[in-house]
Amino acid sequence: MTRTSTEQTDQAEQAEQAEQAANAGGTTTDVLVIGGGTGGYSTALRAAALGLRVVLAERDAVGGTCLHRGCIPSKAMLHAAELVDGIAEARERWGVKATLDAVDWPSLVATRDDIVARNHRGVEGQLTRAGVTVVRGSAELTGPRSARVSGYGEVVARRGVVLATGSRPRMLPGGAADGRRVVTSDDALHAPGLPGSVLVVGGGAIGVEYASLHRSLGADVTLVEAADRLVPLEDAEVSRHLLRGLRKRGIRVEAGARLLEWEVVDEGVRAVVRTARGESVAVAAERLLVAVGREPVTDGLGLAAAGLVTDGRGHVVPADWSRLETAVPGIHVVGDLLPPPSLGLAHASFAEGLLVAETLAGLRTSPVDYATVPRVTYSSPQTAAVGLTEAQARDAGHDVVVNTLPLTAVAKGMVHGRGGLVKVVAERAGRVLGVHLVGPHVSEMIAESQLVVGWDAEPADVAHHIHPHPTLSEAVGEAFLTLAGRGLHQQH
Repeated sequence: MTRTSTEQTDQAEQAEQAEQAANAGGTTTDVLVIGGGTGGYSTALRAAALGLRVVLAERDAVGGTCLHRGCIPSKAMLHAAELVDGIAEARERWGVKATLDAVDWPSLVATRDDIVARNHRGVEGQLTRAGVTVVRGSAELTGPRSARVSGYGEVVARRGVVLATGSRPRMLPGGAADGRRVVTSDDALHAPGLPGSVLVVGGGAIGVEYASLHRSLGADVTLVEAADRLVPLEDAEVSRHLLRGLRKRGIRVEAGARLLEWEVVDEGVRAVVRTARGESVAVAAERLLVAVGREPVTDGLGLAAAGLVTDGRGHVVPADWSRLETAVPGIHVVGDLLPPPSLGLAHASFAEGLLVAETLAGLRTSPVDYATVPRVTYSSPQTAAVGLTEAQARDAGHDVVVNTLPLTAVAKGMVHGRGGLVKVVAERAGRVLGVHLVGPHVSEMIAESQLVVGWDAEPADVAHHIHPHPTLSEAVGEAFLTLAGRGLHQQH
């Protein structure tokens, strides 16, 4: 988007005001980043690499939710869960007489925490080497290009301020998490010990992952989702396959259901669930895990002082999505503060941080293409997708052709023996619009499809590329071959 002369004048005036404020005392920098999660520290690192002076204010620990309470520790635990499941598979399917004595919870937690700590030290080291000034404290905006950081003082930013304060879990009405019997995704991994049973409320990616994790570690699990299917943002066929996989593992899933009431008791939690069949069912569990979404964190940020307002759900909306810049020139937003089409995903916030840093450095940039950001659920089975679902493609008016291929159509899929499928949504005689996977290890298989969708490739463009044999990725290649009229193991 081209800046008008009026906008350029406004920016020059604000930069002059920032300089005057700095001369009156305080710290002057080029960029002030508020929040040190994935969006914040990626902005800081890229801006510093481009020669800008950067102050990063973080009131907790750099790395944010993703590193300390979300992505990294949860995936470490899910890896341990996969190992537990592998012992059962070895014994029951492969004749390997392995047994599981017990899960040593303190040892598991120690390994997880070591992984988090090493990553944390790595991020801190990167910021130090890049020359970023990291300040521990809460920041409150005092103007369009300035903020007061507790324990540090006033910081004035010549180029701009980046808001990256992230999000926190939403809680059910009428109660609060206590970190033991009632937990959210932020504290579930740090609750004491392994529960014998857990009621998970929320069937999006986070709820499904935690339901899968607890089941692998031996808990009885009930999963309740208000929408008519799990992971409702994904393709309906993927949702159905995921549901079957979870139920096959012994997880009780109630989709299209509502939590009518719940209470904390000495032995855990008692709840009443209204099922999609209209029945009221009592559920007792040692732990209630709430995974009903996240909300932006803006309290104490001083948005009004900078002339900013939020939307109805607490997000700070960019006036210019190509620069992620708000209606107040010089203030940019990354990460979970953004409303849709931003996805609230760590890897999307990395891209947002790079975009904003390069914008502040004066480089020519391209907006984040949210349609080509991969989405992954790390449960067992896993799901992974990029692009439009079949329903979205049809609703958008595309003349759609769809090809679905079971993972067991290729030899490696039979080796794994856990089912799964590949679904490709494409325009008839045109480009690939979406790729949707469910099954073992599909999180590691979605990257090539991001390139296919992002580069508007057609099945014929992809079909001549050879996938290694035998691998699960052959199923993706076979799906493209079939749509191109060259399928070996499937006719379309």
